[in-house]
Amino acid sequence: MVQQPYYSVDQVASLLGLHVRTIRTYVRDGRLKAARVGKQYRIAREDLEAFTGTPAPSPARRTRHAEVSAIVQIEAISPEATTRLTNTVMAVAMGRHDGGTGDRLRVETVYDEERAALKIIVLGGLDTAADLLKVVNTVLEQPE
Repeated sequence: MVQQPYYSVDQVASLLGLHVRTIRTYVRDGRLKAARVGKQYRIAREDLEAFTGTPAPSPARRTRHAEVSAIVQIEAISPEATTRLTNTVMAVAMGRHDGGTGDRLRVETVYDEERAALKIIVLGGLDTAADLLKVVNTVLEQPE
């Protein structure tokens, strides 16, 4: 793997878990050596290592991530069926573990009593959202 020789202020802030302004202050105060390139600063790997006293961490590589946003519209649903479905959906969403992937499942429900319509808004990873939608389908297939 090729080591990056120079870092931007944003990259250094991210690597060190500090705010960008803090890094800029360190550079302006001379605590962190940096070269000015146009209107931006660049910090050499060696200078970052000297500043932290440890080898510079490698910047995180971007990994492919896919997420789903879905709205399920259910017409002609009674308030009782809505309550049952909403409770089931929320229980499933709260019980989902992402396995360390960071794919948190988020669910919102909105019921329009006048129109007897329920909307379920689902946001999350592909697998977790697909599992939840299967649960919705299973509950809807059951007779009221």
